[in-house]
Amino acid sequence: QVQLVESGGGLVQPGGSLRLSCAASGSIFSFNAMGWYRQAPGKERESVAGFSKGGWTNYVDSVKGRFTISRDNAENTVYLQMNSLKPEDTAVYYCYALYEKATYWGQGTQVTVSS
Repeated sequence: QVQLVESGGGLVQPGGSLRLSCAASGSIFSFNAMGWYRQAPGKERESVAGFSKGGWTNYVDSVKGRFTISRDNAENTVYLQMNSLKPEDTAVYYCYALYEKATYWGQGTQVTVSS
């Protein structure tokens, strides 16, 4: 069974950068899709970035050009590089791995962008 452990969240000033990591147990990359969601208090969960096994990637319009999703197969880790952060990026970020019959989620990591 797949386990996803997130790290890299924290407090950063507007315009700063953070790199989120999602470390997976086992052979995580036999997936249909992997990526990141986020949820702010009182708001709906939002898909931020993702990629398919075939390499197709997508980003929500509000982060396009600022965020980059990537992976390290040898370390079984997926990353979200977040640059030029804005206060509206403040949320809990969750990584996920989607398989044909199951979806696995990380525990969430808090990102706070504030001056």
